[in-house]
Amino acid sequence: MTVTGTNTKTALAEKIEAAGSATKLGEYSGAETIARFSDANAEFAAITNSCGVYDLGWRGKIIVTGEDRSRWLNGMVTNNIKDLPLNSGDYNFLLNAQGRIQGDMYVYSRGEYLLIDTERSQVEHLTKTLDHFIIMDDVELTDATEKITSIGVQGPKSAEIMKAIGIEPDCPEPLSVCDLTWNGIGISVTRMANEDYLTYEIWLAPENVGTLWDALVSAGATPTGTDALEMFRVLAGVPKYATDIRDRDLPQETEQKHALNFTKGCYIGQEIVERIRSRGNVHRMFTGFMLDGMAERGTKIIVNEKEVGELTSVACLPLDSGERIVALGYIRREAGPVGAQVKVGETTATVASLPFKF
Repeated sequence: MTVTGTNTKTALAEKIEAAGSATKLGEYSGAETIARFSDANAEFAAITNSCGVYDLGWRGKIIVTGEDRSRWLNGMVTNNIKDLPLNSGDYNFLLNAQGRIQGDMYVYSRGEYLLIDTERSQVEHLTKTLDHFIIMDDVELTDATEKITSIGVQGPKSAEIMKAIGIEPDCPEPLSVCDLTWNGIGISVTRMANEDYLTYEIWLAPENVGTLWDALVSAGATPTGTDALEMFRVLAGVPKYATDIRDRDLPQETEQKHALNFTKGCYIGQEIVERIRSRGNVHRMFTGFMLDGMAERGTKIIVNEKEVGELTSVACLPLDSGERIVALGYIRREAGPVGAQVKVGETTATVASLPFKF
């Protein structure tokens, strides 16, 4: 196992701060990056209605090498790694023996190696946990966070903006990776799996990130910070590890069915996951809430004077129709059908399906 020290500030944040372009920096997922450039509401509008560009340097990268890498990692995580086609990926949980979630990640098959993409805040823990299970296997884990950074390009005009600077990726399927050369710079482009919002990630060496950023902004992409990304994450109903997904949660409670494969064979925690599937649903479920007033993360959900759940994320969305307060959280299944009215702190809320639709 090789773990390199990671700087707190992302490579792009350093360049943007040096140029005096960032209004506000902040911590996000284990890294210091740009929280806001100007107005978070305008930045949210860009990534939902036109095209925004943002720093993804808060994502970490772990490279898995060795002859046994595919078989070994397939036995560690919840999705099918062994049969991944070349240059494609999938979403995964890492569980403990009790079936509780210990982390989440995307895994990509990259030919001679597997690439784990996760939040920087999870890199050290995931690396040490996975390394513990390398016994007689020909497997090596290397933290490549300082060698690979990435930029997000999102919105209905994102492909148009990328084409304007000469990037035309052939990503027919979500989570497929295209390797390209742009202005003499090697880049890799992948399209994320959210069907409602067009999103690309561009991976490249940190020393080239400023050049690519400047080109995208010059072509019309709106610089966007993590404040707007958090609004979008809640709108899209995407749970965040350590915020919405905790180490006490079970996979089926999170409703992230795309993280589970039931035919791949054994992995850590698989017995619990299979037992839940065979016996029926878990008691709690992850869902959305439309609030009539503001509430804080952690606020309990009450039905008939009984506690039936809690909020895990809250956002005030600046929509064209006006501001809407929405939240993510967990509720007992019998108390939380879509459309149900619940009490949340001093306000009320309606249970909503995810992603939110307005």
